[in-house]
Amino acid sequence: MEKETQETEERMRSLDEKFNEMTQSPVRPLICRLAVPTVISNLITTFYNMADAFFIGKISTSASGAVGIAFSVMAVIQAIGFFFGQGSGNNISRMLGQHREKESERLAATGFFSALITGVVFAAGGLLFLEPLCRLLGSTETILPYAADYIRLILIGAPYMAASLVLNCQLRFEGSAFYGMIGLTAGGILNLILDPVFIFACDMGISGAALATVLSQLVSFCLLFRELEHRGTVPIRPKNFTPSKKYYRIIFNGGLPSLCRQSVSGVATACMNIAAGTFGDAAVAAMAIVTKIANFTNAVLLGFGQGFQPVCGYNYGAGLYGRVKEGFWFCVRTGTLILAVFAVAEWIAAPYLIELFRKGDPDVLAIGTVALRFQCLTLCLNGWLMISNMMMQTTGKVVSASFLGMARQGIFLIPIVFTLSHFFGITGVQTAQPAADLLSFACCCVLQTRLLREMERGRNVKGEKDEM
Repeated sequence: MEKETQETEERMRSLDEKFNEMTQSPVRPLICRLAVPTVISNLITTFYNMADAFFIGKISTSASGAVGIAFSVMAVIQAIGFFFGQGSGNNISRMLGQHREKESERLAATGFFSALITGVVFAAGGLLFLEPLCRLLGSTETILPYAADYIRLILIGAPYMAASLVLNCQLRFEGSAFYGMIGLTAGGILNLILDPVFIFACDMGISGAALATVLSQLVSFCLLFRELEHRGTVPIRPKNFTPSKKYYRIIFNGGLPSLCRQSVSGVATACMNIAAGTFGDAAVAAMAIVTKIANFTNAVLLGFGQGFQPVCGYNYGAGLYGRVKEGFWFCVRTGTLILAVFAVAEWIAAPYLIELFRKGDPDVLAIGTVALRFQCLTLCLNGWLMISNMMMQTTGKVVSASFLGMARQGIFLIPIVFTLSHFFGITGVQTAQPAADLLSFACCCVLQTRLLREMERGRNVKGEKDEM
């Protein structure tokens, strides 16, 4: 009993220290400190797919195309993980900002175990209908065997892959992103080692790449769970699993934008594969490579924004709106500058980047170089788009955040890619994403400006009450 009381007192002391850090430390250094591990974590996560794309590209063009087909499956797994992870995580940060510790523990357990269960259901369905699934996602006859071999193993790892994302999100929203980085980094390094061993040394081909990924993700999952149990602020206990309407409503409201964003991303990728498949395997492979490069670039901005989210959640929950706005503008300015540097660098290095993943195929090189350079033209817009979307999600603006989450790679991209490819051929496929970015940016300006004005009014009202 005495030990249990001591552990409770230590945890409460830790919670108070974290609250003071998040609501009183200077905003800009605090965001930078939290952003470093999240940027590294996101870069490591993209390495899982990029390493596979790099080594698989040495097999054949059809094998490279299979990675693009599998991206839609990975997007669904990520959608499950981010739905329960962001849905529980951003509410946990607000609850901690309001000193509601017990509720945060129940929410954490509910999000984690729900992701595991949903991952099992998705894996079972995918394995049962594997070949029709591959065709639905845009596989050509020559890509199909590679895609089926790769996706089969990925589906087996789906439950703990989704749960890993929940653990990482919860650590990040608690303000303990450094410990999440440890688990993801270890898995990423292991994946880079295992890929060439399984693919070439063991002569497993594309199945070896998938096996390397699921084993590496399993190691990440184990390390993340250990870090959360020993270093996290909010532990996960089976007894706190509360699958009730109340907690699922909280998770739904917080995680719906992520679910929309990731699910639509998977659908959009499938549509992109279908549109590109009209022009051959080289077009599918080229657009898959461009997607990997774009995701790597956006991972830097995404990590920076994720460093802002716990600061946003704690301070929004505590009613410190001035700190929220200060953090938002700092992230937008810094993120846009970072993306401008990437845009220039990728424009210049475009052919070399494409060739890095698929050497010796002139069609892949030509299509991919043009597509990547088109995306560089609108890359800077993501600074405003992504940080705004993340702020809306963290502050509980479900409708606005969900709309923006679906807009860039769904509401706009899906009809645009089919329309432009019909009238302009492969050029339409290459320009679809930049066109969708422009329309999404215009909508985001309206929605985010409204949120900032609402927050300014809320700060003024709070100031008047404090004076009274």
